[in-house]
Amino acid sequence: MLQTVWVSSAGSWALPESDCCRQGKKRSWKCRLVRTIIQHPCRRHAPKRSRKARMLRKIQICLCFCFVSGILYEISLLSGCVFSYLPMAQQYLTPEQVLNLGKSIIFLETTERLEPPPLVSCSVESAARIYQDRPIILFMRGLTNETALDFNTSYAAFSLLSSMKNVFIFPLQMETVFQETPLLQWYNQVVPEQEKNWVHVSSDASRLALIWKYGGIYMDTDVISIRPIPQQSFLAAQKSRFSSNGIFGFPARHKFIWDCMENFVLKYNGNIWGNQGPFLMTRMLKTLCNLTDFQGTEDHSCQNISFLNPQRFYPIPYPAWGRYYQVWDKSPNFNHSYALHLWNFMNRNRKVVVAGSNTLAEKLYKTYCPTTYEDLIQNAKHRHVPDSEDIE
Repeated sequence: MLQTVWVSSAGSWALPESDCCRQGKKRSWKCRLVRTIIQHPCRRHAPKRSRKARMLRKIQICLCFCFVSGILYEISLLSGCVFSYLPMAQQYLTPEQVLNLGKSIIFLETTERLEPPPLVSCSVESAARIYQDRPIILFMRGLTNETALDFNTSYAAFSLLSSMKNVFIFPLQMETVFQETPLLQWYNQVVPEQEKNWVHVSSDASRLALIWKYGGIYMDTDVISIRPIPQQSFLAAQKSRFSSNGIFGFPARHKFIWDCMENFVLKYNGNIWGNQGPFLMTRMLKTLCNLTDFQGTEDHSCQNISFLNPQRFYPIPYPAWGRYYQVWDKSPNFNHSYALHLWNFMNRNRKVVVAGSNTLAEKLYKTYCPTTYEDLIQNAKHRHVPDSEDIE
């Protein structure tokens, strides 16, 4: 076992003489090792160096250590060590540690459910495949640090998502999220039980706070990613002159997001659906830009914020949302899109992807979230296999 090399005085970088300069094969390898590392002659009495030279030597060694540590850290990131999904426990990465890595893709589940349905799973999986070098984070309101999850049996979707090295699932702790933002005062005063649209309003607030604090991209859990978004500061046009808040991205501490949070509180009305969501984004964008109609597939830009064409995320507009669950004679290629919003809020009849239906949604699952699709097929097979006691 190697002994510690300690800095005490000039000439003391070598191991003690009894260990280093003693004759014999058993000790000679230590002396060679120290010579190799610090290029210092192995002798008891080394010529004294000036104080300046000794200080310079120490600085050089510290810089080398920092350089090597940095390289090892970068290697760990490239190898995906940081992006392994881990169950929640004290010894694992916290949300802040993951978010501080930067450029996260953030999803929110503000209901109390603990089992993500296939569309949520598909959204997260597709993002994990498209953005393999970025953390993909699913915050869940129903999850707490004390929640005991059986990942192998009770919650199959957790096992599915945990197989992706850059996916993380954390509890959504709103009071913590709203700290140091204008939203904290609002949160402390609002009564969730009296709010008509609390699930949506709390999601609208949480996404603003998280993107302002840490930066990255927010996506709704019914958005399927199909190619990377090149812009860093952007809003998604749902139609001409109207912004969605279902997907947007900004660097941390961006003034536009801060202004949105202030307006959220100033003009809060939880009884109007979307007042703190797409209507908020639209009215704030209008204070900066003279919005005009889109022509073709061009994007608009104002104050260094890209206002992306509806084709980027909404090639199928919300009145036609049901077309995702229909069979097409020829499937669209979506060449101008970065992701597809499947309008789950409009899906009140709860249309789902059915294996073998050949719908557009099924084809999207096959292409962009194949693990979720395979799981869907397996579940369908289990439902159709009769129990042994029912077979006569």
